[in-house]
Amino acid sequence: MIRISTANQFETGIRTLQQRQSELNAAQQQMTSGKRIARPSDDPANAARAERARAAEARATADQRAIDASRASMAQVEAAFGDAGELVQQARALMVAAGNASYGASERLSIAQQIAGIRNQLLAVANRGDGVGGYLLGGQGTSGAPFVDTLGGVTYVATGGASQTASGEPLPLAADGRVALLAARSGNGVFETAAATANGSAWIDAGRVTDPSQLTGLPYSVQFSVGGSGTTYSVLRNGAATTATNVPYVSGQAIQIDGMSFTVSGAPANGDNFTVTPSSADLSIFDTLDRAAAALRNASLGPGGIHQAVADGLRDFDAGTAQIDRARSAAGAWLQRLDSVESRVASRKLQAQTERSSAEDLDMVHAISDFQLKQTGYDAALKAYSMVQRLSLFNYIDP
Repeated sequence: MIRISTANQFETGIRTLQQRQSELNAAQQQMTSGKRIARPSDDPANAARAERARAAEARATADQRAIDASRASMAQVEAAFGDAGELVQQARALMVAAGNASYGASERLSIAQQIAGIRNQLLAVANRGDGVGGYLLGGQGTSGAPFVDTLGGVTYVATGGASQTASGEPLPLAADGRVALLAARSGNGVFETAAATANGSAWIDAGRVTDPSQLTGLPYSVQFSVGGSGTTYSVLRNGAATTATNVPYVSGQAIQIDGMSFTVSGAPANGDNFTVTPSSADLSIFDTLDRAAAALRNASLGPGGIHQAVADGLRDFDAGTAQIDRARSAAGAWLQRLDSVESRVASRKLQAQTERSSAEDLDMVHAISDFQLKQTGYDAALKAYSMVQRLSLFNYIDP
């Protein structure tokens, strides 16, 4: 026969009560926090799963901050290029006015001063800060302003390219100002016409391509001769004579050779020379403004020189504007792309949150039912213990 002491019954009852109470407290904590995993030991596999999801969510949050920073920068870059384009258009309008035949040296000097002022405004736009210690057009970074005004003109001292965010998908934080403002294609984009400094009263236009397949990429010169038989011109290709030799000159009549067409107007003097060279991608909008202002300051410039200065200025302003517009379009394209990137990041973040919730969140309906069951078990254990407490020999001894 097994003997069970009263003390053993008490200890067993107390252990049962403590266990039931611990289970009830754990259920209460889960319901309060809404999580079924309070510590990794509760469910190691799902705890690790939740941690991986939490890390993915943190990465998505960091990527969202990178998107916000890039969007703010690109919006400012796009606005800066917009301001730059407007300034160049103002200079172009002034250059058109400078071609007015009724204007004298004083009027052209006034226009030159206005163009110089626009040039300084454009330099300020080019060195515009991003509000956080950097420069919008500073490329991959610089310790100071990216554009420096030197005796030889404005130069770019920053590192080319564009700084980017250190996120899952690199996003731009600045633009390459050199490409936008100092690297337009000269001339008409294929070849560049120019007049010799000592020319008389004739001028040459920007020209155009008539047949791309005939282009040679070689330099040309057009030399004029004035004699008893009238004015003629000869076209030399890389210094060698061509079939266009001693051709009678007619002002405004197109000269065509090797897929190119350009027009010389006015009255050339004997020995006047014009050149046609391949375009290069080094046209600076600042140099264009400087040349235009310098030409208009020259009081000794004759009608032909004024026509040439205006024609060259308008051509180069148009090329510079086109380059700035391309840079502005690129910034706008990035702003559109950022919307797509943000959508993908939001999807990743939602997926991570769903995964984390699935791993650690509590099923409240099941939790309430489990809590009620544990509470019933605790009450039953409490009643059983109270009954055991009355199992004493003294309760059965008559007083």
